[in-house]
Amino acid sequence: MRAEQEIDEVSGVATTGHEWDGIKELNNPLPRWWLWVLYACILYAVGYWVAYPAWPGVSGYSAGLLGYSQRQVVATDVAAGKAAQGKFVAAIAGASLEGIRKDPELLRFALAGGRAAFANNCAQCHGRGAEGKPGYPNLNDDDWLWGGKLEDILTTLTVGVHSTSQATRFTQMPRFGLDKALAPAQINDAAEFVLSLSNRATDPDAVKRGKQLFADNCAACHGDAGKGKQDLGAPNLTDDIWLYGASKEAILTSIESGRGGVMPAWGGRLDATTLKQLALYVHELGGGK
Repeated sequence: MRAEQEIDEVSGVATTGHEWDGIKELNNPLPRWWLWVLYACILYAVGYWVAYPAWPGVSGYSAGLLGYSQRQVVATDVAAGKAAQGKFVAAIAGASLEGIRKDPELLRFALAGGRAAFANNCAQCHGRGAEGKPGYPNLNDDDWLWGGKLEDILTTLTVGVHSTSQATRFTQMPRFGLDKALAPAQINDAAEFVLSLSNRATDPDAVKRGKQLFADNCAACHGDAGKGKQDLGAPNLTDDIWLYGASKEAILTSIESGRGGVMPAWGGRLDATTLKQLALYVHELGGGK
């Protein structure tokens, strides 16, 4: 015989008979529409498991009745994209850098490809906007260590700087302090002279002494006037653009410890067409030469 349900005095709803610490559970069933939605979702999930790849196995997964493959969809889309780009890629491969620049449509494609390649391979060091940071050149300021012409940029990208390529760009600033080539006082004088080249020196007497030190030790690479030599990768010291910092402390460190940044050789890592696009993109950032 079924026991009579207890009715809650406040809500007037029957209880389930469960009670915890004096709190009784009301017997409020779920709305019927909510239950039908739940059942429909369960049926949809079962149908999805059957129709699409879903169940992992030891050596693979269930392929599903529809044989759908997201990997294949992506592969198809990539192939379609490459086919659509084919005529432009072929044109870039067969054209000179200047020839690409003279073709507006081809140049737009090349710059778009160069921008993507830069984001994937170069932005980690030079920054997303190519603004650079200490030790990594700013590519927007039209100040070039190894030359800003299109062919110069392409060569730098291809062989790198101090890289593993046999044809790599290579320059080495002496460690005047660590190798005891100059005394600390001489290094200070040389730093003051370097500062004077951009009108920032604070010790006229040190500048006078440093002028001869610069001529004897630095002019061979940086030039008598400190304008730099791009064939050697020696920076211009007169334009107030500094790779490792403009403070006297940074200049003292450069003279004492030397500098020798490294850039990977992208030849062999990136195909020739991508390298062309990168060179054009970098050239456009600072206007090039």
